[in-house]
Amino acid sequence: MPADPHGPSGRPRPFRPARPVVIGITGGVAAGKSAVASMFAARGLRHVDADAHARAVSAEPAVLAALAAEFGPAVVPDGALDRAAMARIAFADSAARARLEAILHPRIRAAVLKELAAAKAEGSSVLLDAPLLLENGLDAVCDCIVFVAASLATRATRAAARGWDAAELARREAAQKPLAEKAARADHVLDNDGPLAATERQVRDLLDQLAGPAP
Repeated sequence: MPADPHGPSGRPRPFRPARPVVIGITGGVAAGKSAVASMFAARGLRHVDADAHARAVSAEPAVLAALAAEFGPAVVPDGALDRAAMARIAFADSAARARLEAILHPRIRAAVLKELAAAKAEGSSVLLDAPLLLENGLDAVCDCIVFVAASLATRATRAAARGWDAAELARREAAQKPLAEKAARADHVLDNDGPLAATERQVRDLLDQLAGPAP
């Protein structure tokens, strides 16, 4: 009888492919990528979170000084970045967004690549979670890309839970590549429109496929 791919207890087995892999995750704004990323991490992948690096970069004194010089001291009250104020400026004006990205993105990319190198050195597989994965060319370091799909209605509901109205969702989506292009460039599509248990089954099946037969 073949080995149970989900282990003797029925729980998903740890993800241990023949060689470490980097899986990039992309999708629409408020598609639930963070929840899906946690599902991958639960199987043992190292979660490289570009947003966490962005927060760390945004707290660096040199970066805060550059942001204050570029956008005015109001975005750095009390010596810390006002992320909401900065987002209002960036998502309302593409030129301002480009100036912001010129300050932040090279630093964020360097931090992400440093963590990827550390993961590779220790032989760990990675789930690379970067909102602008394709826009910043980070897909080039991935072995495969996963697109998290969710309907506009579902994403609008999730965005509303963050305090974003439909106009804010549209502004944020306009700052990224079109959904059709993201989906077309992905190797796998996960439907995250339904219950999380259904998404978890898709993640499990995908990782079992990528890992190959159980030893």
